[in-house]
Formats: sequence, structure tokens, C-alpha cells
Amino acid sequence: MPPAAERKERALSCARGEAAPLSGDAFAALIAPLGPFGAAPRLAVAVSGGADSLALALLADAWARARGGTIVAIIIDHGLRLESAAEAALTAARLTGRGIPSEIIRLTGLAPGPGLAARAREARFDALIQAADAAGAAHLLLGHHAGDQAETLLMRALAASGPAGLAGMAGWRLAAGGGAALLRPLLSVPPARLRATLRAAKLGWVEDPSNTDRRTLRARLRPLAAVPARRAGLLAAAAARSTDRAAQNAEIAAILAERVALYPEGYALLTPGPIAPAALGAVLRLLGGRPYPPSTRAIAALSAAPRPATLAGVRLMPAGRHGEGRFAGGFLLVRETSALAPAIAARPGALWDGRFRLGASPSWADGANLGALGPLARRQFPGARHLPAAVLAGLPALRLAQTLIVPHLLWPEPALAARFPVIFAPLAPASEQN
Repeated sequence: MPPAAERKERALSCARGEAAPLSGDAFAALIAPLGPFGAAPRLAVAVSGGADSLALALLADAWARARGGTIVAIIIDHGLRLESAAEAALTAARLTGRGIPSEIIRLTGLAPGPGLAARAREARFDALIQAADAAGAAHLLLGHHAGDQAETLLMRALAASGPAGLAGMAGWRLAAGGGAALLRPLLSVPPARLRATLRAAKLGWVEDPSNTDRRTLRARLRPLAAVPARRAGLLAAAAARSTDRAAQNAEIAAILAERVALYPEGYALLTPGPIAPAALGAVLRLLGGRPYPPSTRAIAALSAAPRPATLAGVRLMPAGRHGEGRFAGGFLLVRETSALAPAIAARPGALWDGRFRLGASPSWADGANLGALGPLARRQFPGARHLPAAVLAGLPALRLAQTLIVPHLLWPEPALAARFPVIFAPLAPASEQN
């Protein structure tokens, strides 16, 4: 549909008090700036079964087919509700009915307890990235829309997020470890248009009860973000800040190149003297394995006068003998040992502690895990004195019964360690604020 006709369609729908479906041409215009995609694009689409992601799958499928490409829908069954397995199967059946291939991945090991929602989100995201990579998709599409963006902005404002955070979710960014690029083509689209798209296609969707659970901050803010005038204002402000964020990312990259040395064992050295809060926050996020940096308020004093401290799961300590040249008198930044994540099942693509990813490797027997080397590492590896003790204790190690493999130390011997590569692959590039 030509742009003029698209605008006329929207105007008529608004006059009738309805939302217009999103046309294929409109979707093509939204996704085009997030490319290039090349010939015969191969896309992965995260599909929860809700209206937003299901509409995205329909639109992306039509867009890809028109260009000789394909998509695969990735459905994550989190297992947190009794209905989740049935909902995942229903969603797969709906997609199959439209000729869209899908894959259901069931999450395991999500034990009840503190931070369950956050742990489930992290596990879901990790599974999506792994599935997209396995499917050969260079891009993973996410169904976040204008309502999600507005809610995110309100939440970040309440959390005293800095200017970069108040730019909202980015339409494009790289996944951890350089995997599939994450695309959000619907950030300017109101959710009502996505539901209208499904109604026009005569396709149903799943309603997740957690979306209306008033115990969550996002659900409580949703009515505020849904007011059209307020949402439009929030999105306009985010667009302006997005331009500023791009400039800030470039500035952060320049500061980090001058002031910070980052090592594949997951630690960093910082030159002496004050550093811009955004730059220090980027390093703390990176080394702490977190998706977002600490708030500007939390980091202001430390960036103005760096000193021994612990913040956001990262320790700052004098560099000592590890600081030479421009780092003499500077600081060592290392993951806080007590904050390290527990061991996880050792599977290719597994991400431990939000920082280290296990690469492709031969099949590993059931029961193997990936976790921290531990506090006794200095005694066991006296030859690794080139590494600070705190770094050594937090190195990723693979264990199965009596077998210990420490890839970063080439232990027990280089050929074996090389079969199980573990790379430092934090959740986002250090200079990227999102």
C-alpha cells in the first residue's frame, strides 16, 4: 500500500474509533532501516503466542517470502504456569496453519525463589539467541511495540536512569558474543494496530495473565503509558534522546580506548583519575554481567574519585603490581566473587554469569557444569600468577566428576581445553548504552 493510502487508511480507522491493521508496505518501511538483510533473508522471530509477537511473525513471514527468504518462529515454554505447554503448542499450531515453521524450547531449572521473573527473562533471552544462531538466522526479531517502549521509559525514569537509558529500547543492537542482531521494528506501532492485524487475518492469540498482574511495576504503569498523548510525548522524547545516545556511545568508546584495558579473562584495568560516569557505568555493566549499568546517581561519586569499592557486582581495588605504564597507580576492576552466578549445565552456547559463553564443542556427558573455578584456585594453579587472585577464582571452569577443564588456563592440557572454548561474551558491547 502506498504511503498516502496508508495514511488515509489510518485516518479513516481513527475516525471510526478503530485501529487500522499494519500493512505489508508499512512493515517494510519499518524494518528497512534495520538492515541490510541481503538476498533471501533468514530471520528468527521470538513468538510468545501473544498478539504482538504473533502479528510480528505474520508480517515478517510475508516480508521475507516476498524477498525469497524464510523465517523461523521460536517459542519459549517457560513452564512457570500450568497452561504454558498447551499455549506453546497452540501457538505452534496457529503458525503451522499459516505455513510458518516454528520451534518450541522448554526452559528447565527455573527454581522458585527470589528474582524468578528476572531469571526467567534472562533464560528466555539466552535460549532465543542460541536458537536463532542454530537456525542460521542473522537477525532475531522481537515484538516490542510503542506501548512497551512507553512503559520502559516510565520505569527507567522512576529508576533514575541516565539520558542513555531514557532513550528507550534500541531498534537494533548486537546480541551477546556477536550472535544474531536483535531487531525491534515495531517500537513506533501502537499495540491496538497489531491486534487489528490479527483480527484482519482471522487469527487468535494467547493472553498472558501476568500482563495484568498489578503486583508488577510494568502492569501498574501500563494505564499511564497507554494514554495516547502521553505515549506520543514519551516516544518523541525517546527519539530525540536516541540521537544523543548514539553520540554518547561514540564518546564512551573513545574514553574506554584511552582509559581502560579489557582482558579475555573478564577483568579490566583503569588508569588513575576521574572518569565519566557513563564510561565507568559501561565497564561495570560489562564486568558484572548485567544488561544495564548502575544508575547515574549510584555511580556519580565513585566516577568523580575512583577508590576501593564494590558496586553492581564489581570490585574496584588498587592495581598494584598488575598496573604498569599508564595503569600504574590505577585500579583493577574484577567481578565480585560472592556475586558470581551458580554453576549451570554445560551445553554449547550456554551463558554463565552473564559474561562467559561456552562455544561449540563435542557432546559432553550429562551432569557436566560450567561455573567458577573457586577460591582455592591459587593453590591449584601456582603458575597463573600473571592473573590477580580475584580474577583466577572467578574464571569459568567445566567439571564432570573428577575432570576439571579451565579453558583460559589451557588446563589440563591445551588440546583438551581447546575442545571446550569459553569466550568472554558480555550482554552488550562496552560502549553501547541501551
